[in-house]
Amino acid sequence: MRITKAYRSARWLGPAATGLLLIGAVNSVHAEVIHEAIESEHLTFSIERVADGLENPWAVAFLPDGRYLVSERNGQLNLIDPDSGESSVLEGMPEVNHHGQGGLLDVVLHPDFGANDSDNDWVYFTWSKPDSSNSRTALSRVKWEGDELGEVEHIFEQERASGPGRHYGSRLAWLPDGTLLMSIGDRGSEPPRAQASDDHAGSTLRLTATGGVPDDNPFVDDADTLDEIYTLGNRNIQGMTVLSNGEAWATEHGPRTGDELNHIEPSNNYGWPDVSQGNDYATNEPIGEDSLPGMVDPVYVFEGRFAPAGLAEVTSDAFGAWQGSLLAGGLGSEKLLLLRLEDGKVAEEELILEGEVGRIRDVRQGPDDAIYLVTDDAQGGLYRLRPVSVN
Repeated sequence: MRITKAYRSARWLGPAATGLLLIGAVNSVHAEVIHEAIESEHLTFSIERVADGLENPWAVAFLPDGRYLVSERNGQLNLIDPDSGESSVLEGMPEVNHHGQGGLLDVVLHPDFGANDSDNDWVYFTWSKPDSSNSRTALSRVKWEGDELGEVEHIFEQERASGPGRHYGSRLAWLPDGTLLMSIGDRGSEPPRAQASDDHAGSTLRLTATGGVPDDNPFVDDADTLDEIYTLGNRNIQGMTVLSNGEAWATEHGPRTGDELNHIEPSNNYGWPDVSQGNDYATNEPIGEDSLPGMVDPVYVFEGRFAPAGLAEVTSDAFGAWQGSLLAGGLGSEKLLLLRLEDGKVAEEELILEGEVGRIRDVRQGPDDAIYLVTDDAQGGLYRLRPVSVN
């Protein structure tokens, strides 16, 4: 399939542009408009800064009342008011290993959060759990009690702690059947762990809402493979989403180049480090083979050093031609890419942003017809994109 690429079609429309109409009913009492209109190939949109002054924020979740939960790597979970943009730190979170890439990482709500009763008002979060001088990726949940947190429940941790503080993975995504996907990176120092079936490192896991093992996990009858494992051979997934059709997709860091987009399916082995499209950091020589039998090739390999983090499907029809496509964020590249899928392949890539907001750590479709971005910086922020009509 030939892939159409729009390398830099986006252009700013300055304040003199007339007839700009914001599309979608979004509360913007506080939000600061930093770009009134940016014209892309298929859509014109604005960028607003909802909150700033966040220390290396990692993820955002949306409470039913319109407020935001934003995690910071230093271990703080912030409650942000949409009207004022003011942030307050919620008490009761565990002490994290805030070394290197570790800390408080992803945050998601239970899919039935906010139902008629409060039984499912759980906030789930991943974090790097200290273990002497080492750490391990862990999953916990805490009951939401209005404006504060209840008691934290620790429901899963990877079986082996290690150092250094790299490649925790840590993205979470709910499947339609109510099970939870969780990524764990290869932890950096020992890439072959991603091929070890008795090691959680370098894999995606599928868990129940209480951290247990679903009866139909792909390896539950395999004595040589940990029951939680859903896929193997994943270097470091930091973007993951479940599409409207139930398919799971993920973006994962390669070494020096070779960043990948993968369709995540049970029992697949995605090859790392035996198969890679990237090079060694020190020698710049290729790592592994391009492809091997029994291992799944990436759906798409990003050009250059994209450094993917954050992945979302555009589900709002307010975004017109973007609807149904993926938005992938980049850290070092500071890019936001639109990827249009067709028959399980990427048919079109469009560069939406490059440097306008900084290092993009998280990308989310909001419940309010806006796209939200979290930027990873010592003074990071929460941003939103909204379509505008230019008359």
